[in-house]
Formats: sequence, C-alpha cells, structure tokens
Amino acid sequence: MQDAATTISAREAPGHSPGRAASRLRSIWRNVFPFIVVGVLWEIVAISGIFPARLFPTIETVARTFFALTANGILPHHAIETLIRLLSGFALAGVFGVTIGILMGRSRLAEDIFLPLVSICAPIPGLAYTPLFLLWFGLGSFSSILLVGFVSAFPVIFNSWTGVKAVKEIWVRSAHSMGADDRRMFTHVILPGALPYILTGLRLGLAQAWRVLVAVEMLAAVPWGLGWLIFGARKFLNTDAMLAGIVVIALIGLLLEKLVFQKIENYTVVRWGMVAA
Repeated sequence: MQDAATTISAREAPGHSPGRAASRLRSIWRNVFPFIVVGVLWEIVAISGIFPARLFPTIETVARTFFALTANGILPHHAIETLIRLLSGFALAGVFGVTIGILMGRSRLAEDIFLPLVSICAPIPGLAYTPLFLLWFGLGSFSSILLVGFVSAFPVIFNSWTGVKAVKEIWVRSAHSMGADDRRMFTHVILPGALPYILTGLRLGLAQAWRVLVAVEMLAAVPWGLGWLIFGARKFLNTDAMLAGIVVIALIGLLLEKLVFQKIENYTVVRWGMVAA
C-alpha cells in the first residue's frame, strides 16, 4: 500500500503532471515548426531548379558537407578561432559598455561627456572603422578583437544608460527612507532595476559583434575563422561550405543565448519576478 501511495503521489507531483508535459511538447513544437517550414521551402526551391544546384544546394548536400568538414577538423578549427575572437571582443564590450552606461545614468557629468561621443560614433557602420583599426593595430586577430569590442559596445552603453534612467523613482525613495547608503542603493535597487535593459544591450551587442567579426576576418588576413571560411568558399562557388559556416554561427549564437543569457536571466530578473519566465 505504501509503494502504491508513493507511486500515485509521484504521478500527481507537478513535475510529472500530464498538463506540464503537454505544455512542454507544445513549446518544443512552436520552436521547431518555423525551421520545418523554412526547410520545406528551401527544398522546394532547391529541387525546382530555379537556381543552379551549385548555388542553391539541398539540405542533404549542406548536411553532408557540414559533417565532412567537421569530421576532418576544419570546421571546428575555424569555429574555435572565431569564438576566441568573438568572446574576447565581446568581453571588452561588456565590461566597458556596462561601466560607461551605468556612469552615464548615475552622473550628469559623465552623461554630458560620453553621450555626444556615443551618439556620433554609434550610427557609423562597423565596417567603416575597419580600415582605421587595421592601419592602427595591424593585420591579424588583435585588430579584429579590438574592432569587435569597439563596435559591439555601443548597444551595451545605450541600453545600460537607459536601464539606469528607467529605474522607478519610488524604488529609490523607498530605499532612501529605509536608510540605504549609496553602495546598497546601487547593488540592491539600481543594478537589479537596470539589469533587464543591460541584458538586452548585451544581446544586441553580441549580434553586432557577429556581424562585424565575420566580415573583418576576411579583411584582417587571419588564417582561420568562420568569416574567412565563408568568403573563401564564395570564391570557388562552394555554397554548401558557406552554408555550413553559417549554420555553425547560428548554433553558436543559440548556445550562447540558451547557456549564458537565459541562465543569467533566470537566476536574476526572472527569479526576482521582474519579467515573466
């Protein structure tokens, strides 16, 4: 009887409820369905012959090339080199971008100094800075990392600044009335209140970093990298290799979103009840 009761209680537990399992399946289906639609449309166009097969390969051809390049180690090598440059540059953007954005939000003097510079530099396309960085810092990974950090810092600065400005005044007054000093005010009110905006800025900065890095890897004459692979494959009309590189970029972006940004969001703003899970 005790075993039967234990089994029944386990089945009735929230983690084992049929409703939650069905909800999870619906969520997975909603995420997968757009990819199925795109895949079907891609196959229709590829098989119809609107484009030459060499320029518009089927998914099977792209998958075969992807696994072949992965098996011989070429694709992982390119991906690792790009990921090192991406994370190094993005780390610079995150540290300096968040710091400058918070300073602008907390200090009128910092806002007067940095806002005109950021407003002028941010709209300029990242590739427009590339010749300057290559002349100043030379060819290779170092100039690529600095350029990625510089360009991707602007969305982080803007969103961090906006987040600090958007903190509700009633929160600040309540903390003051309870005797919070400046340090506790920042760590318990300002930073948590601005964190949703900061995370959004980091996401936008990462997308900006990807765009400029893939292009600059070819211009900076680096020997390895997904950008180098994609542009090099273009010269020989190896569209399948180009698409394999693009798939890797998409997978890395998805992993960073799921394993980094979502984890941070769940442990902070979602846990605090500031945004819905």
